[in-house]
Amino acid sequence: MNGTLSLEQQQQLRCLLENGLPLTSRPYQVFAEQINSTEQAVIAHVQGLAEQGLFRRFGIVVKHRALGINVNVMLVMDIEDERVHQLGEALGKAPGVNLCYRRPRRPGWPYNLFCMVHGRDRQAVEAHVAELLEQHDLLKRPHHLLFSTHAFKQRGARYSQPEQSNGCI
Repeated sequence: MNGTLSLEQQQQLRCLLENGLPLTSRPYQVFAEQINSTEQAVIAHVQGLAEQGLFRRFGIVVKHRALGINVNVMLVMDIEDERVHQLGEALGKAPGVNLCYRRPRRPGWPYNLFCMVHGRDRQAVEAHVAELLEQHDLLKRPHHLLFSTHAFKQRGARYSQPEQSNGCI
């Protein structure tokens, strides 16, 4: 085995990385064994991906419901086009805002800025959203709170498609 990964090994490693690092002292060694490579080659490839800017960081996924954070709301707002970028940046940095996106308006749906906020109970989430709206002078802007009623699926993004037999293990 040389120090570089074949195209097939690279694809397999991407699939493995999407599922997160194994909880072990040497996660790259585990990956190396799964793709028939070396730990050094896996580390070098992951470093190369980072240097190319393909990801910013590795992190953990917290199961927020297990922590008692059971309420989430999508705040949808109709923001003037000339202000939406500035407000999106500001709201995206605000404590308690987990996601913030600009999306195009659609006929019958004037909303173009979307923010996800989580909390322990509905009252706390509503209070936090009201505070955000007040802090950013948005109380008079058209907006709605779309509370989730049931979680069908939640996981980190997956970009490999194992169902298409593209090399995922």
